[in-house]
Amino acid sequence: MKRLLVIYALFALVLPNTWSMGFAQESASSGSPIYAGTLSLENEGIKASGPTQEQVVEASLDDDDEDFFMLDEDIEAEAIEVADPIYYFNKGMYHFNDKLYFWLLKPAAKGYKWAMPEPARRGVRNFFYNLGFPIRLVGCLLQGKGKAAGGECGRFLMNTTVGVLGFGNPAKKYPSLNPNEEDMGQAFGRWGIGNGFYVVWPVFGPSTARDTVGMVGDFFLHPVSYVEPTAASIGIKSLDTVNSTSFRIGDYEAFKDAAIAPYVAMRNGYIQARKKQVKE
Repeated sequence: MKRLLVIYALFALVLPNTWSMGFAQESASSGSPIYAGTLSLENEGIKASGPTQEQVVEASLDDDDEDFFMLDEDIEAEAIEVADPIYYFNKGMYHFNDKLYFWLLKPAAKGYKWAMPEPARRGVRNFFYNLGFPIRLVGCLLQGKGKAAGGECGRFLMNTTVGVLGFGNPAKKYPSLNPNEEDMGQAFGRWGIGNGFYVVWPVFGPSTARDTVGMVGDFFLHPVSYVEPTAASIGIKSLDTVNSTSFRIGDYEAFKDAAIAPYVAMRNGYIQARKKQVKE
């Protein structure tokens, strides 16, 4: 009972306020809410096109060439592959998202992690990933990746049936049922459409002009976007975000500690990760 009360308090008091800030949306992921998912931050009523801030952080922590942690002048000396004409707005949104993470999302995720056992959290993560099937399928089809589209369909069918509505992930045992994750923004990149300019959205995190258009398309492909009333849709996506963040508490902190210029590192990391995704 005590744990149930904690969960209720988190979602009834903290999350609605968090997601209403600059919303009218969501994921317009990783880009996603601060963390997402996606952020999946993984991040959403809307799934952001491209890597979420969470994925950028994870990639940066695994990067051996230290590109993410260079001095400001060293980074700027390199050919930055995206324009940043609204630098001051983006920098302000970066700091806004930073505070939102430390003041709201992280405390909520820590409380949720305490209240929910890991097997249950893994099941929730699997369920929401399974729900994102339409986004990944359309992303594959728009790029002419028939084999990957077939793999997505096979994974969805197996996880929805054998995996009980996606809470289980039996398809993970079969490489052919686990193609690279695709989205509409990635498809635009494969078509030859450039990034445009870099932008950091409040709540959703890093993105580009191209990926912002892509995440609007992803929004209409995500089933949660059609849940009524809107408050219920926001609450469902909030659960996804907090659950996803509960697995990665500490990653963003490590990223900030390691990066001399966190904003620049985040920007370059996003563009590098996105470029890699488009090529795959």
